[in-house]
Amino acid sequence: MTTATFRAYGFSAVGGPENQLFLDLPMLEPGPGELLVEVRAAGINPADWKSRSGGPGPVPSRFPAVLGREVSGIVRGVGQDVEGFAVGDEVFGSTAPTAGGYGEYSLLWAESSAHKPPQVAWTDAAALPVAVCTAYDGIVSLGLREGATLLVNGIGGGVGVAAAQLARNGGVAVVGTASEGKRELVESLGATLVGYGPGVADRVRELLPAGVDAVFDMVGGDALREVAGLVKDPANLISIADKTLVKELGGRDVERRRTTKVYSEVAALVADGSLSPHVVDVRPLDEAPQALAAVESGHAMGKVVLRM
Repeated sequence: MTTATFRAYGFSAVGGPENQLFLDLPMLEPGPGELLVEVRAAGINPADWKSRSGGPGPVPSRFPAVLGREVSGIVRGVGQDVEGFAVGDEVFGSTAPTAGGYGEYSLLWAESSAHKPPQVAWTDAAALPVAVCTAYDGIVSLGLREGATLLVNGIGGGVGVAAAQLARNGGVAVVGTASEGKRELVESLGATLVGYGPGVADRVRELLPAGVDAVFDMVGGDALREVAGLVKDPANLISIADKTLVKELGGRDVERRRTTKVYSEVAALVADGSLSPHVVDVRPLDEAPQALAAVESGHAMGKVVLRM
């Protein structure tokens, strides 16, 4: 009897890209609270290469491990205690801890999954759970009113691009730090570009002498420290990149709400055209090494996605 297998891409040990490899793995079985999904697309995020490198963030306890944390696909199996999903449903969501996203099949947490609206492309849906929903949680937590000002520190990546759109849709004026090469992207979001690097705080003050109402940081470290003084109230300083430093500076990290309700709300915004995950690079599974390298380089403008 032949055991069914599926193709995936992952890594054999913590370290650099030399540990990445293609895998043939036994077919998955959904456990309690899980969905078995035939993957249509998988999002690529900085958290993927950071996991391979040993953190920060979760690192697998067993190897080989499949890369990736978000997918869209068709439900092919439903675990115990799952409600609201059935075989054949088109869904997107966050992978279960025992599974990864860069493969022909994956396991999703049902409570961190949602139905894909028919108007939303597979590749767009796969880009929502990590970056776009992180941006959504951050903007919601800030609660900025129309007319407020927001500095997005590191606006050119997946979270920054989504945060800018969400803030702009709420009538917030957005300034974003990025390289000059991302000017066209930043301005297409309705935001104002400020070149990053030494003196960035002075350049922001030239535009906004009184500072900003909030800072949403994607970078951490010295880049976060330099712009922190621009915010009028440190309670409106948030970061997804440096939890320790942002708390030292009087701010906070972003509390993620990985729920069906939140994912559905974000998907509805994509479906009605008011939000785009800005997927700029779609590649086949065979090009997973190049796709991850593009994200690891830090030069990707928007989201990179694998299509199965």
